[in-house]
Amino acid sequence: MNSIIVPVDFSNQSEKALKVAASLAKEHKAELYVLHMLELSPAIMGESGYISQEQVVHLIKLGEQRFTDFLDKPYLKDLKVVPIIKHYKVFSEVAEVAEKHNADLIVMGSNGADGLQEIFIGSNTERVVRTSDVPVLVIKGNEVNGFNPKHFVFACDFEEESVPALKKAKEMASLLKAKLHLVYINTPGDEFLSTNDASEKISKFLNEAKINIGVEIFNDYTVEKGVINYSDKISADLIGIPTHGRKGLSHFFMGSIGEDIVNHSEAPVITFKI
Repeated sequence: MNSIIVPVDFSNQSEKALKVAASLAKEHKAELYVLHMLELSPAIMGESGYISQEQVVHLIKLGEQRFTDFLDKPYLKDLKVVPIIKHYKVFSEVAEVAEKHNADLIVMGSNGADGLQEIFIGSNTERVVRTSDVPVLVIKGNEVNGFNPKHFVFACDFEEESVPALKKAKEMASLLKAKLHLVYINTPGDEFLSTNDASEKISKFLNEAKINIGVEIFNDYTVEKGVINYSDKISADLIGIPTHGRKGLSHFFMGSIGEDIVNHSEAPVITFKI
């Protein structure tokens, strides 16, 4: 891991993400790119929608100073921190910055269970997830003391399109020195598979991926409950899911499934684009 991107907006959640990113940067001797996007809100613009150039310059300087103050943290000492300011709020910019600097990871904060709209419904994080080819690590509302996951659960539908996501998850697990647990969630209804059929599907998938890892077949009422319950069962401290660039979440995690996993999981969630 050579470079990490962390967007910040001075909130408590973004600082938690910054702490995790700093911990990873220290562990892997990576460069840490801290990105802040200045935005002139309608409240600042006023009813006329006009603001003078002098006022714009003043507000930008205030934002830049606040950014500098925000980065004055003891845990950032001795790290190579590169501050980046964008003067407009376009979230595809995060993905572009990540590509420009060959980032291996984007770390972002989430409000967790109290804010569905803050994570996967038209939110900043969801926009980054949708546009980024780089894995996105979503940090939850829990207090963060370093980031050293030991048990990493990766859940998918074991369809061919998820093979690239699994390969990325395996690489990430190796980087983090975490044990990778693969799980297939078997649910009642049309998607239910017998043990033999599920095993055959999983075997075909792993052969396609050229990966030899055991897979747990876990039965539950819904996919999201299955992922969370299985993760709780093995005390997982990281959950991985595939995402689709056009749809945001892959077919397996359409609708509220991904939202529920992110918002109801105690563990951080990392997404891999397919």
